[in-house]
Amino acid sequence: MRVTKKTKIKKIINENSEAAEILIENGLGCVFCPLAQQESLEQGCLAHGIDEKKIEKIVKELNKK
Repeated sequence: MRVTKKTKIKKIINENSEAAEILIENGLGCVFCPLAQQESLEQGCLAHGIDEKKIEKIVKELNKK
């Protein structure tokens, strides 16, 4: 699966066993809360004060796995 910033967090975690760890390491500590599961990666990152540049870095890291 190719991850974009519009991909839902739940889908990212379900498709990639290492994704939760990557997201937590990058400032998304609540990836398993029900609300976060319905958000896109971009929505979750912006809610945690993560800027667009770092979002792109996270997307690239997720797509390496």
